[in-house]
Amino acid sequence: MTHSAYTFVHVPGWLMGTGDSRPGGPASADFSTGPVALRILVGTHLKRLREAAGVSRAVAADLLRGSEAKISRMESGRVGFKQRDVADLLTLYGQTDESEREDLLGLARRASEPGWWQPFNDTMPEWFSTYVGLEQAAATIRTYEPQFVPGLLQTEGYARAVIELGRPGPAEDIDRRVALRMGRQQILESPSAPEFWAIVDEAALRRPVGSDQVMRDQLEHLLKISDLPNVTLQVLPFNQSGAAATGGPFILMRFADADLPDIVYLEQLTSALYLDKRTDVETYLVLIDRLAAAALTPRRARALIASLRGRF
Repeated sequence: MTHSAYTFVHVPGWLMGTGDSRPGGPASADFSTGPVALRILVGTHLKRLREAAGVSRAVAADLLRGSEAKISRMESGRVGFKQRDVADLLTLYGQTDESEREDLLGLARRASEPGWWQPFNDTMPEWFSTYVGLEQAAATIRTYEPQFVPGLLQTEGYARAVIELGRPGPAEDIDRRVALRMGRQQILESPSAPEFWAIVDEAALRRPVGSDQVMRDQLEHLLKISDLPNVTLQVLPFNQSGAAATGGPFILMRFADADLPDIVYLEQLTSALYLDKRTDVETYLVLIDRLAAAALTPRRARALIASLRGRF
């Protein structure tokens, strides 16, 4: 397979080299799972049922009076689901157990519900909307950021300065982008908060973004947010230049349900990649583990951040 903006891979047990003990089956998806993740979950089960029944995509497409591309999009979670389409496919695949049918149909209904970020869709590209949906459903998020403070850890002032640098536009559009970023951050203190582990390059903490006050507030916020039990913050110091020479930022996400794939997210200027090869995911796992080993411990990182606060 080649990379694309909407392809995914399941790599069980990558996080910290542990085995995969997550529950499986569509009924295991709890109500904290967002619609984007649910689409992937439903699509995964539809594909599994089709293959188990020995039905080709062409035959499934004929049943829905659609194309093989439509079946492919459904199975990869790139589109929402019509209840009639899902019910017809389940019948075609020989899925007659009413309880199991209703489980999957129920997930399909929830997968078609809008996420809280739906009102912001006009301010972000579709490829980023997909990321926001996955971020909301992730059980674990690990990220390396060499240039800026990660979005989930930014203050409003810092976020505004970054957005104005990267995507200048009308003040109203910038306000909405800032509001979206602030809304995303609520997951860190929600009842279903993910484990968030960030490795930030020292340069990102020293590089002025906005005013001196913006930087002081941002560094103070990092000290506070790193007190959360689910947040781990490390800093990659300048003297680890070898470890830093690893390319740009990336994010690894893992989900609580065994049928949701682990994802590597790479954002570019006008698009993003969700890598779909096992070797790619494992490569980034090794990389982020190497970065974590080279970075300052959370305690030492806090000491460095506190010392930098007085420089602005």
